[in-house]
Amino acid sequence: MAAPKDGRVNLLGLDRSALEDFFERELGEKRYRAHQVMKWMYHRHVTDFGGMTDLGKALRGKLEERCEVRPPAVVFDKPSADGTHKWLLGMDAGNAIETVFIPDKGRGTLCVSSQVGCGLNCQFCSTATQGFNRNLSAAEVIGQVFVAARHLGNVPHRERKLTNVVMMGMGEPLLNFENVVTAMSLMRDDLGFGLAGKRVTLSTAGLVPMIDALAARADVALAVSLHAPNDELRTRLVPLNKKHPIAELMAACLRYLRSTKIDSITFEYTLMRGVNDQPEHARELAALMRQFCRQAQDAHAAKVNLIPFNPFPGTRFERSGEAEIRAFQKQLLDAGVLTMVRRTRGDDIDAACGQLKGQVMDRTRRQAEFRRRLEGGADAAA
Repeated sequence: MAAPKDGRVNLLGLDRSALEDFFERELGEKRYRAHQVMKWMYHRHVTDFGGMTDLGKALRGKLEERCEVRPPAVVFDKPSADGTHKWLLGMDAGNAIETVFIPDKGRGTLCVSSQVGCGLNCQFCSTATQGFNRNLSAAEVIGQVFVAARHLGNVPHRERKLTNVVMMGMGEPLLNFENVVTAMSLMRDDLGFGLAGKRVTLSTAGLVPMIDALAARADVALAVSLHAPNDELRTRLVPLNKKHPIAELMAACLRYLRSTKIDSITFEYTLMRGVNDQPEHARELAALMRQFCRQAQDAHAAKVNLIPFNPFPGTRFERSGEAEIRAFQKQLLDAGVLTMVRRTRGDDIDAACGQLKGQVMDRTRRQAEFRRRLEGGADAAA
């Protein structure tokens, strides 16, 4: 992990093993001292070593000289009328990322970003229009959870508690594999945030080799951004499909299911009017899900999460109507496919799925290209 310019190491982002090694090899301290510091950081949200009162004065001095606990800076935080909460967190060089907390019936889900922007160019995603700058460090990934947990810990009576984390914010998590795996380890560690494996979910557009790598490293829930039931349509919506087509992706999901303790795979499907919401699409999707469940020898091995498209300025896509969404769901349910419709949350603060944009100094110049298309469309309309 890169150290800041002053040479101090940010202890956020070092998992338990790495922190133990750091204390032993770099500080000449007992390994259990790392456990004490983790409790102060992740359980009590203390960032000042002087406040870690069960550490000796000499150790606190070493830590203050050589280390820091530095979560991302909050540029602004914005609550929604429905209880959703979005943070804009400052990165370097004018970049910023967005993190969203969604409370719902006894659970609280945090949507965490893995990259500044995204390089995959999925056609219906607002983040894709921002282009890509860089991967987040492990400290920047887990720092989002730290910021949210610290905020929620100050809520009276803890009426909004962080119970779930989804790597479903800005970026493709599997393209930032090592840092994301390290951060997820801290999410699950009892000395970190103590979340069960089924309560930590990684969402991917379908990088097949990295799904296999994830199965060997992290026993977490998997969500796959499918969005189409056939290769022709999916390649148009998710260009990555040209490299990893649906059959290859489903085989990887089957391997993941068989090699982890996870009971099922969630397939995300964003419904767009006239694009992928027709009865024939539902029939194709149902057949695909049934085939997967037969191969897994488990009728509940696949779950479909239908997501109403969340419009953003300049997009050519439209949200499917409520009648079309419910009819699509009914076709899947009638075919025996477990299917849920995700409620749209945080619309008033642009915090809904697919809307996260942040602030990206785009190395791919995709923002400029998107603006030119947008302005061209406006000129044509005029």
